[in-house]
Amino acid sequence: MKKILLWVIAFFVTLLFAYYQRVTGPSYPMKFDKQINNVEVKGHLLRSGYSNEDAKVEISLSSPEAAGILYYKRFKTTDKFTPVEMKREGNKLFAYLPKQPPAGKLEYYIELNIGGEKVTLPDEHVVIRYKGEIPLAVLILHVLFMFTAFFLSMRTGLEYFNKEPNVLPLLKWTLVFLIFGGFVLGPIVQYYAFGAFWTGFPFGHDLTDNKTAIAILGWLWAYYKIHKGANPRKWALIGSIILILVYLIPHSVLGSELKYQNADSVKTVSQKVIAK
Repeated sequence: MKKILLWVIAFFVTLLFAYYQRVTGPSYPMKFDKQINNVEVKGHLLRSGYSNEDAKVEISLSSPEAAGILYYKRFKTTDKFTPVEMKREGNKLFAYLPKQPPAGKLEYYIELNIGGEKVTLPDEHVVIRYKGEIPLAVLILHVLFMFTAFFLSMRTGLEYFNKEPNVLPLLKWTLVFLIFGGFVLGPIVQYYAFGAFWTGFPFGHDLTDNKTAIAILGWLWAYYKIHKGANPRKWALIGSIILILVYLIPHSVLGSELKYQNADSVKTVSQKVIAK
């Protein structure tokens, strides 16, 4: 009965962390819901887009008279913000951000005109990063393996509470899923998205790659110590805590980023750019 309970605990903790990873990080849309001059304004501003299409930015307003302008520029450049008039579709205003190469980023914000008053949304500029299309099967397998690894890691760590722990079989399966998900499928996803298999140490500072390496090294060290006769309960717990700390870091933080070489303005033919 106790073993079943430990599996159930590991499962629900995994679900909790899956949700946490889903709603945190720089790629999750920025939500807002405000009342401005008795007009309800709400939306989900994109922070992730695909390199093969312009990104649609839209907001909902309860006033049919409100108008808006989308301003954007390439991230970390001296470009001036390009204004784009937002079009109306029912109770929504929308405009498009021009597509960028993989790992390219745009910085943008919206200026609304509501009853003659100009309001800037959101309070801080939004940054959107573009990526290449990832085959759905590859992405699903990567996510499945990484969260199965977390599930097995949690269950291995919970062996700490067993008087006669059976750590090694669980630890081995944790490493199998973690290594295949992080060191095989992870680089394949990275290559499709940003054109590089590995951008962590020593080639870059991609935190997603680096934290994956730390997690695998942590469990490999735990495996080594247990094989050398160290306390298996202690090292199983240490390995699972390391992975928990790794998963507490939101996905895509300090991820791949294209460095633009010049400050030429960016335009797209699919939208009307306001002449200044």
